[in-house]
Amino acid sequence: MSLEEYAEAARARVEPAVWDFIEGGAGQERTLTANRLAFDRVRLRTRVLTGCGAPDLATTVLGRTWAAPVAVAPVAYHTLVHPDGETATARAAGAAGLPLVVSTFAGRTFEDIAAAASSPLWLQVYCFRDRETTRRVVERAERAGFEALVLTVDTPRLGRRLRDLRNGFRLPDHVRPANLPAEHADASPADHGRTHLDPGLDWSVISWLRSISRLPVLVKGVMTAEDADAAVVAGVDGVVVSNHGGRQLDGVPASLDVLPEVAAAVRGRAALLLDGGVRRGGDVLAALALGADAVLLGRPVLHGLAVAGDEGVAGVLDLVTEELADAMALTGTPSVAAAGAALSAAPAGTAASAAAPAHRTAPASAPAPVPAAVPGAAVLRKEELHGSVSDPLLDTMNFLNEITGRFPDAVSFAPGRPYEGLFDTEEIFGHLRRYVDHLAARGASPGEIRTTMYQYGPTAGQIRELIADSLRADEGIDVPPESIVVTVGAQEAMLLTLRALFADPRDVLLVVSPCYVGITGAARLLDLRVRSVEEREAGLDPADVAAAVRAERAAGRRPRALYVVPDHSNPSGSTMTRRAREELLDLAARHDLLIIEDSPYRLVSPGPQEPTLKSLDRERRVVHLGSFAKSVFPGARVGFAVADQPVRDATGSGSLLADELAKIKSMVTVNTPALSQAAVAGALLASGGRLTELNALPAKHYGEALRETLDQLDRRLPEDRRRALGVDWNRPSGGFFLTVRVPFPAGNDALLRSARNHGVIWTPMSYFYPEEGGDRSLRLSFSYLGQEEIREGIARFAAFVEAEAARAAGGTTEAGGAA
Repeated sequence: MSLEEYAEAARARVEPAVWDFIEGGAGQERTLTANRLAFDRVRLRTRVLTGCGAPDLATTVLGRTWAAPVAVAPVAYHTLVHPDGETATARAAGAAGLPLVVSTFAGRTFEDIAAAASSPLWLQVYCFRDRETTRRVVERAERAGFEALVLTVDTPRLGRRLRDLRNGFRLPDHVRPANLPAEHADASPADHGRTHLDPGLDWSVISWLRSISRLPVLVKGVMTAEDADAAVVAGVDGVVVSNHGGRQLDGVPASLDVLPEVAAAVRGRAALLLDGGVRRGGDVLAALALGADAVLLGRPVLHGLAVAGDEGVAGVLDLVTEELADAMALTGTPSVAAAGAALSAAPAGTAASAAAPAHRTAPASAPAPVPAAVPGAAVLRKEELHGSVSDPLLDTMNFLNEITGRFPDAVSFAPGRPYEGLFDTEEIFGHLRRYVDHLAARGASPGEIRTTMYQYGPTAGQIRELIADSLRADEGIDVPPESIVVTVGAQEAMLLTLRALFADPRDVLLVVSPCYVGITGAARLLDLRVRSVEEREAGLDPADVAAAVRAERAAGRRPRALYVVPDHSNPSGSTMTRRAREELLDLAARHDLLIIEDSPYRLVSPGPQEPTLKSLDRERRVVHLGSFAKSVFPGARVGFAVADQPVRDATGSGSLLADELAKIKSMVTVNTPALSQAAVAGALLASGGRLTELNALPAKHYGEALRETLDQLDRRLPEDRRRALGVDWNRPSGGFFLTVRVPFPAGNDALLRSARNHGVIWTPMSYFYPEEGGDRSLRLSFSYLGQEEIREGIARFAAFVEAEAARAAGGTTEAGGAA
């Protein structure tokens, strides 16, 4: 049978008025017809001798694997055509391994549907004038085990459906919305819509849904690139291209015709589904080719249900998936992921022939589209890659970069970069010449100098002696050059150190929370267990570290090392006291714990600094990581690890931990670029190894920037006002960052509103918490900005805080805001 034959058989089994209610569209039903005609215009390009074998229909949407890129669309009142209603549909969908989107107006209870289901259930949400009714519906579905919310956004009022008007259609007595209160049991769907649906929804409804439920949110009814972009800005997890099956405004385009422009606007930043007009497996493949991740199948499911209950629904779903498998095999498409724009051969000039993204799951900030898959070529499945590539932690900076790119006129307090006004390009050449002269003065021949500058050089680095001299002069860290490994930035030093130290699955890395994402990201890449130690108002308390150590040991695990930024930390800006440093070292000795110290901001901060942990270390408990990104310049990408811990093997032979790090480095970056090392060496030579002297001017600048930021915050949000608002911030003594606590959720939604409506960008502190936390705080970085930019930026920031505080307290949503 075909789906058309199912429709013919179903029509004979239901009352004519019920049939018209199911099949009818708005107005003259031009859009209803257009949905089908759009698929008729698409031509798929066949390929031969591709060797792709049996196609893989499976796909992953919102983290769940579906047997095929097809879900059952939300259709009201399945009980109109079969007494089992949605429970029969759920059984069939579960048997097929496909999701079911359950309508708010389901004829069976959510609990009964969930009991019958064995595949994902999503709830289609209508937002009522009475928000409490909507809240109760959502909470009930969530308790029943539903996995996502699909908000219908195209029904400020119901479309003019002439068939229903002519028939005076009313629901039979036995059909009512099983999950709504009695006042919603209106027998006339049109009357109910006019009375109860909220006609004044705006994008703030997304934030409201997120406030009442932890489930992912999709919006259904998007038909333009502008609305697709607004949806992504509002923070949705998915977009459903839909004209409501032609049942709302007659004369709008077919869903398939607008799919390419919506896909181009979404750019893989959210799941993208298509609803409307799918009647063949080849239609599914056409939608995939034009940018969809999956399709929703509506009316045909009711046809199958009317014909034979759950067996009829199963027949419909099997037919569509079998036809999809046929189409994929005959077009040489080995998997759903390989279905790209090259499959489509729509007639020129039709909307469906517009170019679609070749890949639907590119990261939000992808600078260029992924090339279309070549039939028969290798296509990687993301779920088969290392889990870190799907970790939200690794997308945080991508999101910030995207926001910065979209709002170039905004003042950004996000980047923790040095102020470029302090750099002079000519100094780079001076640094290189100084180092070459240094080599010559030490007796190196021209040939040896050429080798030093042009060849790889030793893996552990060629400027270790100069770094050791600088550490001794600046930091009081007295270690032999052999204990130093020169790395490609401090990030590589972290990776090497973690890889060397963590060998047993029971090993645990302790991190101070909030925490620099570089260390937690490196731990994620290496599949290391991480436990956070919460930083208090006054900074890290060693007693909390001791408690974490005891708890981990009680659980049968071994706390191996603690990562800490003791000076002007990123992100909080806090600094450990001398007493806390000494207590932490005593604790490390008692509990056989190593400390990984990372302190990149102390040499560019004004005033005297507390001694480093490494300079106080008498038992070689501290692995000290360093970076010249802030103290010389970031583009050099030179860091180092001081790892003077002795290592003994089973025979008693010894080495330094630095030697072991160098072995690992030889299999990673091989060596740190010689030119980068030479530039840093020249800077060290210019200052006699005292970077504190070289950075006297930068330290003064950053100190003034910090004072200006604090002064402007005090001016724009004086003490009485911030007390009334519930706003506060810390007052670091140096570094690049400070933390602001606010009375509203300071996540991505708020950041988008801040950039769009107020022209100011900052970083959510939640990015820096390995576990939950930081939802109502944010980081301001002032290092990259001049004084005038700081003044303007804080004025904008204060306006944003005022607006968000009012919004959180129940004030009006800002005009034009994306909530």
